[in-house]
Amino acid sequence: MRNHSPEADGDRQPPNRRDFLGSAAAFIGASGLPAFNAQAVDIARELAGHPGSPADTAGDENFWAEVARAFTVDRTLVNLNNGGVSPSPSFVQDAMKRHLDYSNLAPTYTMWRVLEPQREGVRARMAREWGVDAEEVAFTRNASESLQTCQFGYDLKPGDEVLTTTQDYGRMLTTFRQRERREGIVMRQIRVPVPAEDPAEVVRLFEEAVTPRTRLILMCHMINLTGQILPVREIVRMARGRDIPVIVDGAHALAHFPFRLPDLECDNYSTSLHKWLFAPHGTGLLYVRRERIPEIWPLMAASDGLNEDIRKYEEIGTHPAANYLAIGEALTFHQGIGAERKAERLVYLRDYWANRLLEDDRVSLNTSRKPGFACGIGNVHAEGLEPAALSTWLWNTHRIITSPIGHEECTGLRISPSVYTTLEELDRFCEAMEWAIAHGLPPT
Repeated sequence: MRNHSPEADGDRQPPNRRDFLGSAAAFIGASGLPAFNAQAVDIARELAGHPGSPADTAGDENFWAEVARAFTVDRTLVNLNNGGVSPSPSFVQDAMKRHLDYSNLAPTYTMWRVLEPQREGVRARMAREWGVDAEEVAFTRNASESLQTCQFGYDLKPGDEVLTTTQDYGRMLTTFRQRERREGIVMRQIRVPVPAEDPAEVVRLFEEAVTPRTRLILMCHMINLTGQILPVREIVRMARGRDIPVIVDGAHALAHFPFRLPDLECDNYSTSLHKWLFAPHGTGLLYVRRERIPEIWPLMAASDGLNEDIRKYEEIGTHPAANYLAIGEALTFHQGIGAERKAERLVYLRDYWANRLLEDDRVSLNTSRKPGFACGIGNVHAEGLEPAALSTWLWNTHRIITSPIGHEECTGLRISPSVYTTLEELDRFCEAMEWAIAHGLPPT
């Protein structure tokens, strides 16, 4: 259970495995601090026992009202940008506060020796939920950190090419552009259709762009701009046949719709846990297939003794234990809702507002509505309404939060409700949009 190398904190020697387990057991036995909040377990048990298939439950407002009670969101506004960062249920917040309070009693003991080892239990649960080994799962602060670990972690030489799309996340494109300036590599970009409803075509576009100098591919599992789901497994297979590693951006996919990591056949996967898992803000995950761990350098230096250890990606110096331990409550809540039920509800909410707005010929979607190609995120374009101005007006006039997308290939508003969103809130959004479409935005 290595959490830091000795070099990381010179003022202490990390206790060994027996010390960790003994300290944790002694503390839990003395204090009664649970591994996860009983309220989370109770709510999860009640939700899991609800009858009905995922499709039947999607429109069951009584069920989703019970889910919404777990959140402490501000109902004076309508938050339709949960794809950016989501609120956490109250018991997730409570767990983090409880762990933080305990940490501050005597951090070098309570945080390092007692709480830090409990991260291993959360690691094991997260690995089990998505079908991989615990020794392949590292906790990070967000998807960007996980992705940059991989983007900077592969050795490249001047002239080496990396391949991605024009719709990949801006920060990740910036990461490769910095390597271009600093190291002389070359980033190549392809365009994928909007929406992309032919997986074979997407694979073909990537394959045709591969050259003898291609050394890496970066791709999204779900594109943040539109919610488009891309064929990860097929592209990984194509690239593996050419000995090209694929870096997979799963920031919006994990806990959004059901899948297991082995089904993707990827060697690494990066995601944020504060989006669709509803974990504490500033928590992310990096999966690296065990045999590939030695190939990818950590973002921050780790001792050579950690070369084959997934924990080398967690060597960031002193960090809070509380945030990561509270992931356990978020996972319990996710399991109680059920991955299939959550996905069905998110599609139901997307179609609820989209069906209504699409009755107007001036409205179009940059998001597929075919099963398997998108889920809860939708990108809507209203003719004659500039997205940034529209988003600002929705907030200033109606207290509705949206995400404007100015990308030339998919201009529109990104709308991402969540499990706590009510139909009344979506009606408010639709009414405001209908007014703006009919009258135009008032002058500012």
